[in-house]
Amino acid sequence: MSFMKEAKTSKFDRDPALASPLAAAMAAQDRETLKTVADALKDRRMRLAYQPVVYAADPAVIGFFEGFIRLLNLRDQVIPARDFMGAVERTQLGREIDCAALQMGLMSLQRNPQIRISVNMSARSVGYQRWATILRKALRDSPKLGYNLILEINAVSAMQVPDVLRPFMEEMRNHGIVFALDDFGAGLISLETLQDLRFEIAKIEGSLVRDIDRMTGPQTVVRGAIALAQEMGMYVVAEAVETEAEATWLREAGVGCMQGYLFGAPSVTPDFRAFRHGRPNLGALAG
Repeated sequence: MSFMKEAKTSKFDRDPALASPLAAAMAAQDRETLKTVADALKDRRMRLAYQPVVYAADPAVIGFFEGFIRLLNLRDQVIPARDFMGAVERTQLGREIDCAALQMGLMSLQRNPQIRISVNMSARSVGYQRWATILRKALRDSPKLGYNLILEINAVSAMQVPDVLRPFMEEMRNHGIVFALDDFGAGLISLETLQDLRFEIAKIEGSLVRDIDRMTGPQTVVRGAIALAQEMGMYVVAEAVETEAEATWLREAGVGCMQGYLFGAPSVTPDFRAFRHGRPNLGALAG
């Protein structure tokens, strides 16, 4: 009678993260990234960098400023968002980053009531109590503040919890808040969800804008995205505009606003005086 010997199980088989040297290195990198982000949040080493979003018809007029979260390492150097957002998006740290961005954005509005800004958020943060408390307290303390606030949600995030997002958006619209759909044209979102959530602003993904004046493939996609957005009643903003040729093509294609290094880089010390209050603005979108 023969018996099969029990195979020995290595630690690499027990732990999928150690299945290969590459996987082990990536797991270690993710752990280090999470620690770096957690330390930056704990020590308040963070800023919002604001980039102007200008009117296509008159780039001298700023429609609003978008705030980008900047986390700093111990040497006060910016930690690139691409290095941590993927690792933290589904964790509590992702929600805490949204809290920090919202809080700093609201403080900027309270100090500069003449401006309008947009703040990025994940749809997951709607159900995060601290984030919701920060927003609702600010709206109670400064009832008019919502009319100067735009909340940006990317397409992938919007698709994850549309049933939670819908009543939240309806509630916040009563306070004057406008919603922008980020990554439009590149991020996947169903037409049914798009119609149901009724975003006021569509922001065309920057990768589609690069060299748009001479790339016929992306031109077809962007024209289609603009047409769909307009059909859905959304105001169209193009991101990552870097050349005059791109700006000219986008303007002629029907884009309402543009942002990118052509008009100004994100800055932690923006000149909010450049916002010319009283000129044509996006206020009608809140109505």
